[in-house]
Amino acid sequence: MTTLEVPNVRGRLLFNEPLSRYNTWGVGGKAQCLFQPADLDDLCDFFANSDPSLAITWLGLGSNVLVRDAGIKGIVIITQGGLNKVKFGHQQIYAQAGVACAKLARAAARENLTGIEFMAGIPGTLGGALAMNAGAFDGQTWDQVENVEVINRQGKIFRRNAGDFTYAYRQVQTHQDEWFVSACLRLNPLQATGAVESIKTLLAKRSATQPVGKKNCGCVFKNPANAYAASLIENCGLKGFSIGGACVSTKHANFILNQQQATAADIEALIEHIQASIREKYNLELVPEVRFLGDRAGDKTGVKKS
Repeated sequence: MTTLEVPNVRGRLLFNEPLSRYNTWGVGGKAQCLFQPADLDDLCDFFANSDPSLAITWLGLGSNVLVRDAGIKGIVIITQGGLNKVKFGHQQIYAQAGVACAKLARAAARENLTGIEFMAGIPGTLGGALAMNAGAFDGQTWDQVENVEVINRQGKIFRRNAGDFTYAYRQVQTHQDEWFVSACLRLNPLQATGAVESIKTLLAKRSATQPVGKKNCGCVFKNPANAYAASLIENCGLKGFSIGGACVSTKHANFILNQQQATAADIEALIEHIQASIREKYNLELVPEVRFLGDRAGDKTGVKKS
């Protein structure tokens, strides 16, 4: 049984905490240990004084992840609420990992700066956007990154330039045992079209085409080359198809809804059914964009505080 040496943290430290409260699908088991730091210094102290053998899992707003029903062993770090600083430089915005992408887009627009309006359509935090090169409306996160701050397992923070990373569509090659805690993004002076109006237009488009307000994680699958996952799924007749409480959205087929108290197992089974259907019809492998966290089954024994 693993023991966690707990420093005098200022943030929230919880044991055997239900993770359904911390993800947008509203499913999943418990975290052995959940820590929501008060700020970046608190996070550094926590890492410096905790068992380095414990696995680390990061959650922001809990979109784009499926927390499995057996929960997550080790430490789950919640960035929202603590890592929330935002400040502007010359045509730049510095933000910490827990800041919501939509908030960043609006903040830049209010400063008459443009370049990250697309982030208004990303239902997560900057940390998650950096980790997966999140994108929306033909924009992607790493095209705007100038530099990032990362933290290592010893609680040390250092800066890396964007050139230190290789990124592509919905993927970033990161450095082992380092995690993003902030980024500096490039912005541009306001041109002819107002950024605020552009964001309003993008959000209206999102509301018209996606199941906003329903329990979902965002898009489930990456778009294959020269195709759209939603169109492929719809052409298989899967809009409205359900397994247990999980259902393919009738509004946008690349969204899966927790419609009737779904379990993570229901959602994962539906994901696998969609993949099998696409494979049979198109001889094509749909790759999930969503990240799977924890085990389908396993030991749920909680970490004991010493």
